[in-house]
Amino acid sequence: MAEFLRLQKERLACVCDNPPQGRPVYNRPMPTPTYILHQGTTPLLISIPHAGTHLPPDIAAQLTPTGRGLLDTDWHVDALYDFAADEGASVLVATHSRTVVDLNRNPEGGRLYPGQHETTVCPTETFAGAPLYPALLAPAEIARRIPLYWTPYHQALTAELARIQARHGAAHLLDAHSIRGEIPRLFPGPLPDLNYGTNNGASASEALTARALAATAPHPFTTILNGRFLGGHITRHYGRPSQGIHAIQLELAQRTYTDEAAPDLYDPTRAGPLKAALRALVQELSKEAVLF
Repeated sequence: MAEFLRLQKERLACVCDNPPQGRPVYNRPMPTPTYILHQGTTPLLISIPHAGTHLPPDIAAQLTPTGRGLLDTDWHVDALYDFAADEGASVLVATHSRTVVDLNRNPEGGRLYPGQHETTVCPTETFAGAPLYPALLAPAEIARRIPLYWTPYHQALTAELARIQARHGAAHLLDAHSIRGEIPRLFPGPLPDLNYGTNNGASASEALTARALAATAPHPFTTILNGRFLGGHITRHYGRPSQGIHAIQLELAQRTYTDEAAPDLYDPTRAGPLKAALRALVQELSKEAVLF
């Protein structure tokens, strides 16, 4: 899987003209697939909706310099799970930046966390509140992006869950994310290292959730279940335990694997202990399917 992702990025990528802070970001001049899918053999599908860094040129031209900096990317989450295919899991990775469209938001609107700051399906500001566009994003532009960039990922996600369920009787969905460990505008104080979310138990069975927590418990990371993050649109929409689809979101504090001051620079050595915990998690969720 790691080699597959690397070759895909090399094939599709070129370096943009104005990389933020002098560092390159993938930017592709030709039409680009919105996702990469590896189909596995186990009940587990790992969804990685926010690790993409591609900005289509027409959208990049609309953004402020801050917007083109991709500050709120889930940096390197695809690399953290690059072993997953070898464990038999299916893996779905978005190629486009969440600045283009947020795959973990409902395009019809609605709030995930009433009373708290949160981004929309087409974000207009960073997590810290800095504007991504010099002017208001037109509703027509938002409507244009949904079928181009949001819908294909969700069609693939829906189809892969159906394929897995037909084969195994049920499907386990792990929605994989990461975020800076401290963002005062979004949450007070530092986050725990591993933030599991099951929408307060509505998106996954208690049994499968317990297996997930037990898998990472021996590893040296602080953990919380249904704390600040209960799960976004993907977890809440697709998780239907009574129908045999269990969805768990895992939000990683980025300090566990990278320097948050320069998160686009991947350090495999620093990421090693976290990858060991994630491998244990993937192995556990790849075992026999939980039907209900």
